[in-house]
Amino acid sequence: MATSKVLAGAQVVLPTGTLSNGRVIVDGTRISGSAPADAETVQLDPGHWVVPGFVDIHNHGGGGASFTSGTVDDVLKGVHTHRLHGTTTVVASTVTGEMDFLAQRAGMLSELAEQGDIAGIHFEGPFISPCRKGAHSEALLRDPDPAEVRKLIDAARGRAKMLTLATELPGGIDSVRLLAEHGVIAAIGHTDATYEQTQEAIDAGATVATHLYNAMPTLGHRAPGPIAALLEDERITVELINDGTHLHPASFELAFHHAGAARTALITDAMDAAGFGDGRYMLGPLEVDVTDSVARLVEGGSIAGSTLTLDRAFKRSVTVDGLPVEDVVRAISANPARLLGMYDTVGSLEPGKDADLVVLDAGFDLVGVMRKGEWVVAPH
Repeated sequence: MATSKVLAGAQVVLPTGTLSNGRVIVDGTRISGSAPADAETVQLDPGHWVVPGFVDIHNHGGGGASFTSGTVDDVLKGVHTHRLHGTTTVVASTVTGEMDFLAQRAGMLSELAEQGDIAGIHFEGPFISPCRKGAHSEALLRDPDPAEVRKLIDAARGRAKMLTLATELPGGIDSVRLLAEHGVIAAIGHTDATYEQTQEAIDAGATVATHLYNAMPTLGHRAPGPIAALLEDERITVELINDGTHLHPASFELAFHHAGAARTALITDAMDAAGFGDGRYMLGPLEVDVTDSVARLVEGGSIAGSTLTLDRAFKRSVTVDGLPVEDVVRAISANPARLLGMYDTVGSLEPGKDADLVVLDAGFDLVGVMRKGEWVVAPH
């Protein structure tokens, strides 16, 4: 059972700034404003950091297990793998498949969401562009049909959080409006849209850019395409995969600078191999080879998700890209929590919220993870 603890001595990142020699008081499963008399003191190194648990809104699996096709136990294994790397809140993402199969997956995943194991469901495909399909089966792609979008929403029983679609396809704008009406994030991705078409989708209610840069036209000086429209609009939060493979550091830094810490969400887009290792895997119906931690389709060689975990994304953002720790915390915890409508319970270290937190050492390597007051990884 969760007990009362006082984490003391480290640098604590709060929404108002970083507190040196700070304290985080945990009472049961929540963060508290005052310490009970019997609270255990956990003394941390002054060079360590205590930050909110990470929130991943785009994740297909990990630990050798798939959210897209695995059993309930597989999904729980994947969730646990990412918890070991600091992700205390995760949305399970699907990939393109037959509509009946996706509806069936949504039903199973919604039960796990109801139990609190995952935060909800993200449908990536099948309503995406064949020109920008990435690691999705072209044979299963289809134009967005509001009736079919509604079928997936209904199958998720209120647990659908996001759907990625190519909004320029026939039915795309109507589908965005339908998603917005049902409180589901319409995410623009795997798209061949023009700058103007992207603006139209944003005006219709789209609010997220699915892994900005990846699976969309490049930024052009005469045809700026979706990247410029997504970066410049204050209504859009941009997902970024900061693994050193999906994005050149200059592209990552350009996007982070332009969208700012308030409009960026660091994601993994992880597949089964995350936290597991190299080898041959399946992503939906497609075979994937993972070599040196880079996942590519066996046929065609497209990048097929990532093997990233958010602790590595955090460290890279600070040590390679030179971002302030507070900005990275916003992008990896607060912003995704807000997008999911969960900021009242997760995403920052404030009294009343779930005691979800990560302890990092002075070099930004993970040394501790707590979820709802229980150590997943005890500080070492």
